[in-house]
Amino acid sequence: MIIAVNTRLLQKDKLEGIGWFIFETLARITRNHPEHQFLFLFDRPYSKEFVFSENVTPVVVSPPTRHPLLWWFWFECRIPRVLKKYKADLFVSPDGYLSLRTGVKQLAVIHDLNFVHRPQDLPWLMARYYNYFFPKFARRAKRLATVSRYSKEDLQQTYGIASDLIDVVYNGVNPLYAPTSEKEKQKTRQRFTAGEPFFLYVGSLHSRKNLDGLLLAYEAFRKSGKSKVKLVIAGQLMFSSRRFTQVYGSMQFQEGVIFTGRLSVDDLHQVLGAALALVFVPHFEGFGIPVLEGMRAGIPVICSNTSSLPEVGGDAVLYVDPAQPRQLAEAMHLLVDDADLRAELVTKGQQQQALFSWDKTAESLWESIRLCLKS
Repeated sequence: MIIAVNTRLLQKDKLEGIGWFIFETLARITRNHPEHQFLFLFDRPYSKEFVFSENVTPVVVSPPTRHPLLWWFWFECRIPRVLKKYKADLFVSPDGYLSLRTGVKQLAVIHDLNFVHRPQDLPWLMARYYNYFFPKFARRAKRLATVSRYSKEDLQQTYGIASDLIDVVYNGVNPLYAPTSEKEKQKTRQRFTAGEPFFLYVGSLHSRKNLDGLLLAYEAFRKSGKSKVKLVIAGQLMFSSRRFTQVYGSMQFQEGVIFTGRLSVDDLHQVLGAALALVFVPHFEGFGIPVLEGMRAGIPVICSNTSSLPEVGGDAVLYVDPAQPRQLAEAMHLLVDDADLRAELVTKGQQQQALFSWDKTAESLWESIRLCLKS
């Protein structure tokens, strides 16, 4: 069989959540199934590291998809021609976008419906595109996959998709994110926070991630005690936020916030291992890979009690209401002051993260592909 895959998010040194999902699953699937041919469809020059095996044929389909109008052109005009030219049996789209102008069977991985519930977090045209096209994509797909039971139920209720057509394909976690030695921790703290302990946020700088609430909580935490624990924010700006800028600009303890920008996997390994705790409190999340990364790195985790996060965190994290910065500040104090609680969360976190792996993810996604091919 010839399986075409939308791989436009495989961009060297720019992998985010969905990009890592694509990388980790396809690396395994292509190597595990040499009996099939895989057509990787890139929208710009690609890195050879993404051609995982001999049964992968990379194809550059221009133009680069940097705008909703170009998304439409790429998927509705360019992709159908490529699928026809190469006689593809299936089109797999790990970021959820499909083509409405092809007769080829399609499998979409829709990670979540954040744009339905929080369109205000996105640029207007982007939110409009998602909310117009994704219901059509969901109904056109032969099958859907998603990354949590929460998102599966959301797809069922929001788009009316039958339960037996939606597969849950949980995310995994990079095994590199493991506990670090005390010497490594001290070196990392010296590098990023002048030796001070720190809370850590990992992820894009995006309104949905509730960074303004995180800053308000950190400010309250510093004002209500003598602790000088810093806050390290590791991630790249995705969309500008006036609210975030206003909150940061008015902070009394602004010097305690360190922005690292995007970190390499090796640097992130060190920063995770050295953190006092991971603080991840988005308003809405389809899965929440950073929660697993914190657990695997052997640090306690504070996260939101909303959407899919309790499903991922189990009983191994400290939950807070993301709309209540004061509650988050109290959780920060609790972890600073209670070494026994930190140790308990670390132990539970190691057990919880072991339930997830990219091997399991790849196996589950392949089962979705297999069901599409046989139908």
